[in-house]
Amino acid sequence: MTKLISAIHRLRNAVSAATFCAIGLSCTAEAQEPIKIAFIDPQSGTFAATGESGYMVLDFAADYFFNDKGGILGGRQFEVIALDNKNSAADSQLQLRRAISEGIQVVFSGNGSAVASALSTAIERHNRRNPDSQVLFINYAAVDPILTGADCNFWHFRFDAHSDMKMEVMTDHIARNPDIDKVYIIGQDYSFGKAVGDAAISMLAAKRPDIQIVGNELHPIGQVKDFTPYITKIVSSGANAVITGNWGADMVALGRGIMDAGLEVPIYTFYAAYDGITATLGEAAKGQIRLVHNDHANPITSDVRREFTRAYKAKNPHKDVTQPRLVNALMMLAAAMEKAGSTQPYDVALAMEDMRITTMSGEEIWMRPSDHQIFQSLNVSVHTNENIEFDSDNSGFGLLTEFVVPMEETITENNSCRMERPQQ
Repeated sequence: MTKLISAIHRLRNAVSAATFCAIGLSCTAEAQEPIKIAFIDPQSGTFAATGESGYMVLDFAADYFFNDKGGILGGRQFEVIALDNKNSAADSQLQLRRAISEGIQVVFSGNGSAVASALSTAIERHNRRNPDSQVLFINYAAVDPILTGADCNFWHFRFDAHSDMKMEVMTDHIARNPDIDKVYIIGQDYSFGKAVGDAAISMLAAKRPDIQIVGNELHPIGQVKDFTPYITKIVSSGANAVITGNWGADMVALGRGIMDAGLEVPIYTFYAAYDGITATLGEAAKGQIRLVHNDHANPITSDVRREFTRAYKAKNPHKDVTQPRLVNALMMLAAAMEKAGSTQPYDVALAMEDMRITTMSGEEIWMRPSDHQIFQSLNVSVHTNENIEFDSDNSGFGLLTEFVVPMEETITENNSCRMERPQQ
């Protein structure tokens, strides 16, 4: 009944607006239409918590920074629509077709490089064949280097550092610790997990040739409920550090298993926080879990970020600002639309190239035009309950920044991207 009433209200508003326009009052069709964003990520299944929290952050940011302040381009509002891909490449393409059929021209997605690859390929093909209904792809989290490398395309923009960039920072941190001389690598069996393992091996060999890689193992993604057999191998290997690219439910299960086994060694991760992971690890992981990421969780570096976080948690007391790069992406998207004076994907893409903006954390980020890879500072943070302004999972524990690499030092060359630019 509630949905029916809402539909009636929307119809009544649409009819009223059309009537105003018909009698010549100040009104433009474009100003009334929302700028729709399709958020294609898991909203059900094993990785639902990750997709749901991402959607909530993006939807809140759209209201907080834009809709509640009058919108952009003279009053247009953002509307974020969650489309469940079940973390499946096939379902992602189905949802993409649904979005296109509904006239949506901006897609946000990020959880899973296999998904991002499928979407990037499908969007590039669609745009080539349908120049009148083009789509822009905002990748906020899929970090396989190939997406802005050999498989780069004009319509794809990545707002996260790719895994090689993060691994450079991670291995720098490991190389500084003389107590580490045996490393075990474990990850999910898909392109990202393989990229993490390959990069860790090559970079550690260059920076600390004395370090032994005592294990490099992949496991099925989203299928392992009990990591005990894997953890037994880690313990028996004599490793005094672990590297994992695991995320979502796989990170929760792996982390819980390591803590239960009493393995007290540094664990270097990409995604060991939020969505139940921090609460699961708790006291047992204090000073042990480290995360490479592109934002300062604690200490908060600006009043804008502090007030945003407070407002978000006031509305969603059991949730965290899990992926602030979603906000970065939305801010740059809005800035590009304003610069272009248009929401058309081709115009926005051109405006976004080489763009620099200041994030809500007060830091500059830069979109490299040659491959559409974002650059920003990268940090290593430690899981702790000391000096934490904003904890995670209401657990009393959170991330504390202990190692910072400025944006300029994260910029790497890219000799594999050969971007073909469409002719308009």
